This record gives sequence, C-alpha cells and structure tokens, in this order.
Amino acid sequence: MKPMKRLNNHPKSTLLSSIQLKRVFCAFLCTSGLLCTGSMTFSAENDTTELSQLSTTTPNSHFEYLLENRADPFVPFISEKAASSTVDPDEIVDSDGPLTGMQLFEPGQLTLVALLRQNIGDVAMVEDFTGKGYILLEGTKIGRRGVVKDIAPNSVIIEETAVTRAGKEIITKFVMTLKKEGEE
Repeated sequence: MKPMKRLNNHPKSTLLSSIQLKRVFCAFLCTSGLLCTGSMTFSAENDTTELSQLSTTTPNSHFEYLLENRADPFVPFISEKAASSTVDPDEIVDSDGPLTGMQLFEPGQLTLVALLRQNIGDVAMVEDFTGKGYILLEGTKIGRRGVVKDIAPNSVIIEETAVTRAGKEIITKFVMTLKKEGEE
C-alpha cells in the first residue's frame, strides 16, 4: 500500500486521508470476517457430521489393544545392560592408585648393572634407557604389580601378582640377570 501524499498542509487534506484509511481498514476487516465466518461454517458442518458418526459407532464398538508386532508402551526406551553378561571374569583388574617411584617403570624397561652385598641386605643397581641409575632392595615395588622378592648373586627376582575380576591371583616371575662386561 502506497503512503498517502499530502498536497498541502491543509487540515482538510489530513481529514480526507484519514477517512480513506478508515475505509480501507473497514474493507479489510469485512473481507477477513467473511472468510472467517465461511470457514467456521464449513468446519462446524464437518464437526456435526463427525459427531453424529462417532455417536453411532461408540456404543456398539469395543476397543482392544493388540500387542502383536507392537512395542510394549510401559517398557522404557533405554534399558540397562546386565553387568554379568558382558564382563569377562578372567580380565585382569589394575588398582586405581597413583604410581610412584619405581612403580613408574616396568621390569622390562630396566637393565641390571650391579649387585652389592651389605650388612643390612643385598642391594641391586638398575639403569633405565636414558642411563639414569636406581637402587632396588628386597620388597621394593616395581611396575604396576611387581615386588622385588629376592636379590641373588647374579640376578634379581621380581614377582608380579595380578588379580582377575573373579578374584583369582595370577603370579608370574620375572628374572633380571647381571650381564658380564662385553655381553648384551
């Protein structure tokens, strides 16, 4: 719709434009009112025919919900999986505690470089791949599951104890042998 142009600043021209606006607005309302009334009449006729059909069929019919090929409406959409069906009882479970000191190294990452006999007990000296040295005593924890069990004259025996989900303990022994000069 184009804006009304005033020919001059005369009050009659303002009055004339407001009268024209009122006529356009009334015409719009009447047109939309007729459309609404017509659609309401049409929908009212459909509603009465549907109501009459419902009133004739409802008393004679009996509703029955058939479960065939349909999901049960009372079962949740997301179900929890049974814990016992997917868990392997022979799986090894590691402790969640933080690893400190020699527990940061697995026995295979270390090389035995020296064995010492002292009054307080035997001492083993090991070296990591960077050449940094460490001291092992009997009872020192090494790796995730290992403990130094014995320091023999030419070797160190490390016993690793793993626990499965079923509670079964699996014990393995790892032997670090002292290599003589020139051996690899």
